[in-house]
Amino acid sequence: MPHIKVGQENSASIELFYEDFGSGPPVVLIHGWPLSGASWEKQIAALLAAGRRVITYDRRGFGYSSQPSVGYDYNTLAADLNTLLETLDLRDVDLVGFSMGTGEVTRYISRYGSSRVRKAALLGSIPPFLLKTQDNPSGVDGAVFDGIKAEIVKDRPAFLATFFKNFYNVDLLGGSRISEQAVQNSFNVAAAASPKGTLDCVSSWLEDFRGDVKKIDVPVLLMHGNADRILPIASTGEPLSKLLPDARYVVVDGGPHAFNWTHPEQANRELLAFLS
Repeated sequence: MPHIKVGQENSASIELFYEDFGSGPPVVLIHGWPLSGASWEKQIAALLAAGRRVITYDRRGFGYSSQPSVGYDYNTLAADLNTLLETLDLRDVDLVGFSMGTGEVTRYISRYGSSRVRKAALLGSIPPFLLKTQDNPSGVDGAVFDGIKAEIVKDRPAFLATFFKNFYNVDLLGGSRISEQAVQNSFNVAAAASPKGTLDCVSSWLEDFRGDVKKIDVPVLLMHGNADRILPIASTGEPLSKLLPDARYVVVDGGPHAFNWTHPEQANRELLAFLS
């Protein structure tokens, strides 16, 4: 399995697992928490059929990548992405982030510029600023994230089981747009991830990306489900669309957080049209 070294912790290298499929204009898919690059399954097939070179990778701590105890902040995660792009020498690349992956895309462009980037797609975004503060009244109360961290520490598997019910809105979409087996597969991937990484990533969600968003200077696609229970659209997609008024903003009606799995027809159609 191919890996790229992005760091070192004591005697062990920190390496990212990646996959590199097909040929044509390159697109890099950056997955959400607490999954892996395999969660792009339905988009990989569509992109390959459209003649794209598709690169996925597992964030440190997740999937087949190393599970260090450090580096779950967005500066480090953006540096990991930069190392991947430089190592594979990707140019005129399209960056597509989902959920936590939207933070990597945003911070990468802010810190490293867009000389390698052609377009960016942010699906189920964390930016611009998730935390509720005096100057961000539409954000989510900090006590919510304290509760998430407490539940992870108390019983991570039990937390994950509940989390995925809301990740896919299983009570509404189970059996029609998401199978029990698909939910179980997501649980298995998440349960195998780094406990330390799973916990530490929660703090990174509170990053203020408002300054980073201002530095995005490539065409942008925004997509968000209006039934998102994980990153509510009123706290994320809507304010981000106002900060990026020239972006194409698509609302997936009835879409849960993981609409890329439950509503792949619309997600893929919009993504392919934007990237074409």
